[in-house]
Amino acid sequence: MKVICCGLQCEDRPMQISPELTGLSSQEVASRVKQGLANAQEFGKSRSILTILRANLLTLFNAVVGGSFLVLLILGYWKDALFGIAVITNVLIGVIQEYRSKRILDKLTILSKSPVQVRRSGRTELIAIEEVVLDDLIEIKSGDQLSADVVVISTNGLELDESPLTGEAEPVSKAAGDELLSGSIVTSGSALVKVIRVGASTYSSKLLSEARVFSKVSSEIRGALDRVIVWISWALGPVIAVVVYGQLQATPKWEDAVVSSVASVISMVPQGLVLIVSIAFAIAATRLAKRQVLLQELAAVEGLARVDIVCIDKTGTLTGSAMKLDQVIELPAAKDYGQWRAILGEFAHLPSGSSTTRALQETFPASGLAIEKEVEFTSTTKFSSISVSGINWVLGAPEVVSKDKELLSQVSGLASTGSRTLLLAAGKDITPLVLLTFREEIRPEARDTLSYLRAEGVQVRVLSGDHPETVAGVARSVGLDFDGVGFDARELSTDIVELAKAMEEHSVFGRVTPEQKKLMVTALQKQGHVVAMIGDGVNDALALKQSDLGIAMGSGSAATRAVANLVLLDNRFASLPEIVSEGRRVIANVERLSRLFLTKTVWAMMLAVVFGLTFWEFPFLPRQLSAVDGFTIGIPAFLLAFLPNSQRYQPGFLKRALLFCVPAGLVTALGVIVLSLIMRNSSWTQVESQTATAMLLSITGLWVLSSLDRPTNKIKLGILLVMLLLAFALFYLPLTIEFFGFTQLGLDKLLPVLGLGALVGASLEFIRFIAGRQPRTR
Repeated sequence: MKVICCGLQCEDRPMQISPELTGLSSQEVASRVKQGLANAQEFGKSRSILTILRANLLTLFNAVVGGSFLVLLILGYWKDALFGIAVITNVLIGVIQEYRSKRILDKLTILSKSPVQVRRSGRTELIAIEEVVLDDLIEIKSGDQLSADVVVISTNGLELDESPLTGEAEPVSKAAGDELLSGSIVTSGSALVKVIRVGASTYSSKLLSEARVFSKVSSEIRGALDRVIVWISWALGPVIAVVVYGQLQATPKWEDAVVSSVASVISMVPQGLVLIVSIAFAIAATRLAKRQVLLQELAAVEGLARVDIVCIDKTGTLTGSAMKLDQVIELPAAKDYGQWRAILGEFAHLPSGSSTTRALQETFPASGLAIEKEVEFTSTTKFSSISVSGINWVLGAPEVVSKDKELLSQVSGLASTGSRTLLLAAGKDITPLVLLTFREEIRPEARDTLSYLRAEGVQVRVLSGDHPETVAGVARSVGLDFDGVGFDARELSTDIVELAKAMEEHSVFGRVTPEQKKLMVTALQKQGHVVAMIGDGVNDALALKQSDLGIAMGSGSAATRAVANLVLLDNRFASLPEIVSEGRRVIANVERLSRLFLTKTVWAMMLAVVFGLTFWEFPFLPRQLSAVDGFTIGIPAFLLAFLPNSQRYQPGFLKRALLFCVPAGLVTALGVIVLSLIMRNSSWTQVESQTATAMLLSITGLWVLSSLDRPTNKIKLGILLVMLLLAFALFYLPLTIEFFGFTQLGLDKLLPVLGLGALVGASLEFIRFIAGRQPRTR
């Protein structure tokens, strides 16, 4: 029924919720629970413990190194199985860090589960959202979030914020018979609703069915290491066959042949590099956790260092959840109504007020005036009114309240800047008195953070379900520079090529659906971009999952947090530069340290083939190699991983590493082969040969260490000197000599080792010079 209120046409209020609807009985509830029709909230769960264990245990690296470790333990050679510590430590770091993240996420999920008010057997009671069943009657009010899909039975001015699902920030009015989707938030009014879909059948759960499946974050470091290990694995079969056969021919005992073969295999696998990457990621994760940044997966720390496009949702991401009063513009007639400030205070504190009118509370306090009559605001009528001392006051959308063309032209100009505008009018002729402009509350750090990203060469795309002009206004307010207004996503093509072209030409998009967001991310990736997606609502989940790095706001939905690689727990964009900095430090340090590990892999593979084909006994034991690795690679790599490094990311990490490592490894192997020839043609014992080989590898290893990032600084020089002292202790302390099976060499045997070490070192310097001249393309 239509009535006339204050000279404006509006709808009469719907009837109150009927008390005659009693809801389900306890027997009916029990029956539905038994049938599996309860509201199980699977989408809020983080990764399971089994998934974390499987991701960290079932790797090719663990299979190769762990298998060799077990072989030596079974044979009783525990001293030579020291390298197994790397496997165990690597697994523990990954599992502990990711389990810690899981616990934090699960706590966030629990905190987001508010109880639901249901009507059962004629009584109203509060229950957990998991206890809601199909056909339950739920009483909802302002501030509630729907936990299941429902249909409206009766309503009293119900309005919903559907932005978690659609991205549209404008509240939507609902009537009896309308379907409401889980994830929506009641902004005003109340209603009695009936549950029509629960658990996995709800709209939000179906939207997230694809996003629930865990997938690893894109990581160039991990990808490069995986490729190296795959290459090694392909070579391991024939190499192991050659090595085992050669060692069986060279040594009388098969157990010694197995130990030598394991030494050969282990020296080829860069297990220390895998470990140091895990340590570097774990250190970064700990540092970021102190800044309220949660990593779901360790490799996510390098993501933003590689990203070149960041896609950002507007509502809840660039902006907060509340509106903010921007301007109060008095019109000429305001002086005739001196009470207008007190009246705005009454509108601001009305229980039926909208999120926009509540933004007036800070500026206009309640005045305690006696309200004689009220018409509540709805998104359908777009105004509310009150009567005080016989005067009617109207607050609403200017185009609804007034027909003054000059005034509406002024309002249009304000709207073009992204402002939302209300008009206060009064009297029988509804005289315009005051224009009020509102803006979505911009996150204070958004402008500086986006400015930082642009300065670092990272492009920004704003994807929102709101009106394109509104999105454009917010985008400009945070410093984004672009031509025209936002692009209406309803006009976008579904063809990937056409969509990619639009994504390159435009930076701000409105009316974007959840499915479109995912497709837009895909289109950018097809163009070779590394894409990060930042969002907070269920509508962002598919895009977060598709992106190379998904970032969720801590205040966002539990589902979005669960599928993201990284969560900003305190919702601060200011954390992004810190994440970029940590990512750069990790990538730059790992690239630098990879020279140590991959050089060893190259010389180890060459020695395995040569010693296997020539039937020479392998020139060192596994424990001797572990000791040399400790001070030439492991310990310095661990210490250097902590150092700051602000070098910008440049693709081609593995290619640059191999340009140095392959020739350096070949030169090192050649030095060991020449030394072996000298020893075979002289009166060297087996222990002397092993000691001399370990010394030569120590010299070349420390030389490679000294070549990292010259010119050096005090910290790096200090690390190098400490490693030299450890090397001296290894070969000259009685305890270490006995444990590792070394002996002290006489001068006649020491001189060939030092001479070859100097020749290999000079060759390494030349290789470093040539490799350093290669261009670093971005």
